[in-house]
Amino acid sequence: MSSAIGLKVRETGRRLMLSNHTLEVYSNMTTARQAQFLIEFFEHELAYRNENKKRRLKNQAFFPSVKSFEGFDWSGVSLPKSVTKDDITGCGFILRRENLICYGPVGTGKTHLSIAVGRAACDLGLKVRFITASELVLKLMAARDGGTLDKVLHEYGAYDLTVLDEWGYVPIDKEGSRLLFQVVSRCYETKSLMLTTNLEFSKWGSVLTEEQMATAMIDRLLHHGHVITFSGESYRIRHAVMKLEGGKDE
Repeated sequence: MSSAIGLKVRETGRRLMLSNHTLEVYSNMTTARQAQFLIEFFEHELAYRNENKKRRLKNQAFFPSVKSFEGFDWSGVSLPKSVTKDDITGCGFILRRENLICYGPVGTGKTHLSIAVGRAACDLGLKVRFITASELVLKLMAARDGGTLDKVLHEYGAYDLTVLDEWGYVPIDKEGSRLLFQVVSRCYETKSLMLTTNLEFSKWGSVLTEEQMATAMIDRLLHHGHVITFSGESYRIRHAVMKLEGGKDE
């Protein structure tokens, strides 16, 4: 194929969004060999678009790092009977619009798992947003002050999965709690939330300032939710100690 013809093919292809009419006409005109070429052409284009979509979804999710299920240590993770490991890794809970609350000490893999789940969801073509609870509160307050709160709430109501990391790590005032509650309410029974926290439910009221608000949030999160418990020593501390010990003189 000459360079001029190749250029023409590329220019035409970029402009085309093929109609059913055109596809039907040319599928009836082609030989078996030509049809096979078209099938391979379309499959290649679909695969390319799919990979681009996955990459775009992951970029838009704002994951703080790249994590996967490969090598993840499940030994310290306790699952309730209401959810299975396959439900988590296969994102079945998201498709059912259920929530996951990852509870346990710092450094036991909660954030790792939430990123791995989020990235797996992106691979399935789902919209995900990863953000810390405190960052979300600041964003909501800025939107309220700027008159764009409805827009931001609509944005978070459109994600298939919102991961709220470090829930309860930083105290939130009454107004911040009310704004956060609006996000939880928007997602209730329509989208999925995944929280990571080291705070037991009985102490949520002290962090969210208002016991009644905390109770209402817990009620919505657990109605279609599952609590996953993490235990064990901090992964970061354990590996820091191993590095120090490995560097000692014999």
